[in-house]
Amino acid sequence: MEKEKLLREIEKLLSFDGNDTTINPDYLELFTMEELESIRRELERKYENMVKDNLEWMQRFKKE
Repeated sequence: MEKEKLLREIEKLLSFDGNDTTINPDYLELFTMEELESIRRELERKYENMVKDNLEWMQRFKKE
């Protein structure tokens, strides 16, 4: 996967709340592919946990 594609995926994960996030592409030279992939995986994990927590909360709310 190329760095530009990873950057777009990271921007999308950071924009989950509806606020567009743009990262200056000049920063790509500062990161290795492994670092960018690690950032993406961490953001995906946090997003998945947030979605899971929200679903659990909604289920509790429905039961009350």
